[in-house]
Amino acid sequence: MAVREILKMGEARLLRVAPPVPESMFDSEEMRELVADLIDTMKAANGAGIAAPQIGVDLRVVIFGGTGKNPRYPDAPDIPFTVLCNPVLEPLSDDVSAGWEGCLSVPGLRGEVSRYEQLRYSGRDATGAEFERIVDGFHARVVQHECDHLDGVLYPRRIQNMTKFGFTDVLFPALVA
Repeated sequence: MAVREILKMGEARLLRVAPPVPESMFDSEEMRELVADLIDTMKAANGAGIAAPQIGVDLRVVIFGGTGKNPRYPDAPDIPFTVLCNPVLEPLSDDVSAGWEGCLSVPGLRGEVSRYEQLRYSGRDATGAEFERIVDGFHARVVQHECDHLDGVLYPRRIQNMTKFGFTDVLFPALVA
């Protein structure tokens, strides 16, 4: 459909808690257009995922994954393409691991963030069908990162050691070469 402007850190709309997708929106033209815009925008920016609030839409909708290697995360495993509406995340243990994250709303920067290693997520797809998955590793990290956007949280707020936060081209010059 369209590549939309991605809101950047500092924009007040990124700090809001998004309301749930209403029942009437599932399997609608409005939902299909939103998902198409999210896909186009994520692909254009080489994202691993994107949340509706990042394009100024206040709804609990995230998309992530897809086929092929992502140039921003060349060593990451593939994640199945997913549309996740009204998500519920349930950590399956207290185990966390630190990993480097970037964000389309925080361009040019990376930070080390601790996330749950394994979780169950559930929600609905764009048609309203309920589903759930148990995931770990990078998949779990991406889901947590994207769902944070629905609660107005950008990853820099989760960084515990600010010496592990900086410009991507300085921290990882091979990624931008």
